[in-house]
Amino acid sequence: MAVVLRVQLRRGHILLFERKFTQDPTSMNINPNFTPANAAARVLHAVLATLSSGRISDAFDHFGEHFTFNDRALGLEFTEKERLREFFQKSREYFPDTAVEVISDFGYGHYAVAEWKLTATQSYFVPPLRAPFAAPGVTIARIENGKIKYWTD
Repeated sequence: MAVVLRVQLRRGHILLFERKFTQDPTSMNINPNFTPANAAARVLHAVLATLSSGRISDAFDHFGEHFTFNDRALGLEFTEKERLREFFQKSREYFPDTAVEVISDFGYGHYAVAEWKLTATQSYFVPPLRAPFAAPGVTIARIENGKIKYWTD
């Protein structure tokens, strides 16, 4: 089975990624110690790992002074670290067991793309109820001098 991802970046650049699976990708065992070869992919992988483990402050070490963070699913955009920090902290507060599993990632030059699966439990207060959920996603990032300049989910 082949999966093709077409990504259009700012300024009209188009990247095509093709991944061929020899088996059902949902049944693949991914090595948790996998280290991406590309420097940009390593930065993206590190940020996703720190966010998954709840170490929000560590994740911010990877963002540059000037950056754009865009969450297309929620319609949010941040350009200030403090606002982004608040967003991540509130997300962790509402979904304390959030985990991000990187399924695959790819780096090319200053760009990195990661396919991931987010799992968490949503809590409802009236009546007391907990509902687990999972959501697939993709992050595309531009890394300059080891720092995130642009991030979009």
